[in-house]
Amino acid sequence: MAWSKKQIIFALTMVVTGSINTLSTKWADNIESEGSDGQVRRFEHPFVQACAMFLGEFLCLLTFKAIYYHLRRKNNGAENRHDLVQGNREFNPFILFVPAMCDMLATSIMYVGLNLTYPSSFQLLRGSVIIFVAILSVAFLNRTLVKREWFGIAFIMLGLVVVGMSDVISNDNTSSQYTRNNVITGDLLIILAQIITAVQMVYEEYYVTALNIPALQAVGWEGKLLHHVKSFPWFFGFSVLGTLLLPMYFIHVMYPFNSNAHGVLEDLPDALAQLANNYQLIIAICGMIVSIAFFNFSGISVTKEISATTRMVLDSVRTLVVWMVSLLLVWQKFHYLQLIGFAGLLFGMCLYNDIFVLQTYRRVRVALLLRIGRQSADGMSEVIINRQADEPDR
Repeated sequence: MAWSKKQIIFALTMVVTGSINTLSTKWADNIESEGSDGQVRRFEHPFVQACAMFLGEFLCLLTFKAIYYHLRRKNNGAENRHDLVQGNREFNPFILFVPAMCDMLATSIMYVGLNLTYPSSFQLLRGSVIIFVAILSVAFLNRTLVKREWFGIAFIMLGLVVVGMSDVISNDNTSSQYTRNNVITGDLLIILAQIITAVQMVYEEYYVTALNIPALQAVGWEGKLLHHVKSFPWFFGFSVLGTLLLPMYFIHVMYPFNSNAHGVLEDLPDALAQLANNYQLIIAICGMIVSIAFFNFSGISVTKEISATTRMVLDSVRTLVVWMVSLLLVWQKFHYLQLIGFAGLLFGMCLYNDIFVLQTYRRVRVALLLRIGRQSADGMSEVIINRQADEPDR
């Protein structure tokens, strides 16, 4: 079925802003700045970056409230007809607590993995999420996978294996930032994060579709919960993760998770010092905040308007964009196995979602059959024309 213009806009917005978000995150990781101990080092603070992500999601709630009250002032029921705010606004916000926690865990784990492995592997391995979404959809959304979809999953898994092989084979320099153990650990963390993300996507599809929650409001509640207890606003993702930053400062960890001033799980004072000492870091973090707001809004809109698997496919499409930009900026080196792995992932996703692959096969098959049919018809016509009427049968 063809997509509507609104669905196309949501899809394009998701791909573009998602690419900007990943590039901004990697840019921040590569920027060097003076820390709280006076040493210059790369900005490796995955949990602080995850907090910035939730702050961006909170912008969705502010936008929702601004649009809603603007339309409400017209007193003509426009707030019930506008695409951005129409839907069920009377729901228990704690329904979105589970996806908020999944988002917090998955994002934090992915950012930790990004510091340990190659940016191309980070992007390519995120394509594994469609496997876990499909399995969970069968278990909890009562879906049935046909043979085409199982073959698509097989190609995706094959592509993931090739990507993992490229990481192991191409790593022959133990003195490099990306040691073999670091790369393998980072890859496994990214795959673990995709399992958590799949839980979030299926949970959102089940409840957002059933309750008809406006997309902006849903993303906003995941980033921030306004619950008046003694007039204090409580947060979902931001408050939970922000609170965890305090004990993280006192948890000493081993290499490679201790790349900060005090060798702890997360060093918030060191992160703030690095931000203060380099304006480029501030630009990168602001780019993360703004882009994640648009990305999550468009993403949850795709889930609501189309499906969770389509959202995962679009999320994987930005892999090519980020990969190409990373190569142009020399953030990584090209390896032919990564290209093969990406081709396997892309082919598997297209086959799973019945996009382009079978349609192309059917068109080629029909064209060949028509060509063969025309040749046979021409041959028969030639015999009929050249044969004498009184010629006996042979």
